[in-house]
Amino acid sequence: MAPTATAPARAAADPRRRALARKRRLAVAFVLPALLLLGALVVYPVFFSFGRSLFDASGDRFVGAGNYAAIFQDPATLKAIRNSTIWVVVAPTLLTGLGLVLAVLTEKVRWATAFKLVLFLPMAVSFLAAGIIFRLAYEQNPDRGVLNAVAVGIHDTFEDTAAYPTARAREGHGLAGAPGGPYSTERTVRPGGTLGLGLVGVGPDALPAAAKPASAPADTAGGTDAISGTVYLDFAPGGAGTPGTVDPGEKGLPGIKVEAVRDGKVAATATAAADGTFRLAGLGPGEYTVRLPAANFAAPYQGVDWLGPALITPAVIGAYLWVWTGFAMVLIGAGLAAIPRDALEAARMDGASEGQIFRKITVPLLAPVLTVVFVTLVINVMKVFDLVYIIAPGPVQEEANVLATRMWLVSFGGGNDQGLGSALSIVLLLLVVPAMVFNIRRFRRSGT
Repeated sequence: MAPTATAPARAAADPRRRALARKRRLAVAFVLPALLLLGALVVYPVFFSFGRSLFDASGDRFVGAGNYAAIFQDPATLKAIRNSTIWVVVAPTLLTGLGLVLAVLTEKVRWATAFKLVLFLPMAVSFLAAGIIFRLAYEQNPDRGVLNAVAVGIHDTFEDTAAYPTARAREGHGLAGAPGGPYSTERTVRPGGTLGLGLVGVGPDALPAAAKPASAPADTAGGTDAISGTVYLDFAPGGAGTPGTVDPGEKGLPGIKVEAVRDGKVAATATAAADGTFRLAGLGPGEYTVRLPAANFAAPYQGVDWLGPALITPAVIGAYLWVWTGFAMVLIGAGLAAIPRDALEAARMDGASEGQIFRKITVPLLAPVLTVVFVTLVINVMKVFDLVYIIAPGPVQEEANVLATRMWLVSFGGGNDQGLGSALSIVLLLLVVPAMVFNIRRFRRSGT
C-alpha cells in the first residue's frame, strides 16, 4: 500500500515532540527541588498545623473545632485580635501616606538620591536590631531613653522643676506632713514671730550654687505685721550640731516657697533667699500656720511612659514605621517616575496649583501602585512578631500582643498548648491568604 500524504508530516513532527518532551523533563528536573523544598517548608506544615489544631494540648484527644471556639473565648486572644486590627488599619495607611508624601517631596529636593538612601537605610536593619534600638529609645529614664530626654528638656524649658524633690521635714522638730509635702508648722505663729524650718534629705551636690550659710531666725527682721524665719538644711558636715537649730556650717535652702495660711486660705507668700531667710509680710493680727507647699518637693518630670499599657501598641507601630517608610517611598517613587510628565505640565499650563495636581492627577495615576504597596504592607503587618516581642516589656506584653506573638506564646512561650497555637496559625493563614491572592492577581494584570 502506498504511504499516505500525512506520513512525512508525522515524521517531521516526531522530532519536535521528542524535543518538547525533553524540554518538559528538563524543566521538571529544575523545578522539582524547589517544589520539594516548598512542600517541606510550606505545604506540609500547613496541613500538619491544621491537623494538630483539631487535638487538645497533649495531642491525644480529638476536640474538633474546640480550639477555634476557644480563640474567641480567651480574653488575651481577643486582645491580640484587637491589636492586630489596629495594626492592619493604622500602619499600612500611615506608611502608604508617608511614602506618597516623601516620594513627591524627593522630586523637588536637590539631593534626592542621598535623601532616599537615608530613609531606606532602616530596611537594612533587622527587626531584632530595630527592636533593641527602640526599646532603649523608649526607656522611661531620661538618662537612657532619648525620646524622654527630649521630652524632659522641652518640659523643663517651659516649666520650672521642683527645687528640692528629695527634701523632707525632720520629724519632731516643728514641721509635720506626709512625704512629698506639703509640710506645715505643728504650732501656729503670730506676726512678729520667727521660726526655723529644718529639712533633711538634700545631698550636698543637690544644693544650688547660690546657697549660703543659713542665718539664724533670731537675726532676721520680722516686724509686727510679718512672720520671718529660715529654711535650712538641718545637717552639719560631719554630723555635728543640734537637730532643729541652725548650726554653723549648715546651708540655707534658697528658692523654697513659703506660705502663711489662716482659715484654709493663703494670706502671704515668700521665697527663701540665698541664706534661707524669708519674710511673710502684710499679715493682720491673729495666728497663722506656716506651710511649705508640695510644689517644692514634687518629683522631677520623667517624660512619657512609652512602654506603659496605654501607649505600647502606638510605640511599637512607630518603630515599624521607621523601618518600612523607606520601602513605601521607593516603590511609590518608582511609580511616580513612570507618570507622563506632559499630563503634569498641561495641568500647570492650565493654571492648576501643585495641590490640585497632587490630588487630581498624581494620586489617581498612582492608584495601582498605592494599592499594591498598601496590600503588601497589610500582609507584612499581619505577620509582625519581632518588634512586638522585643520592645514590649514583660508586664505589658499581653497589652501589646498581636496574633503572631499570641500564637508563639500559647505554643512555646509558656502556654504549652500547641493545639490552640496551631488553630491560631491557621486563622492567621486564612487572614493573610486573601490579601496575597489579591496582590498576585494585580501583579499578573499589570504584567499583561
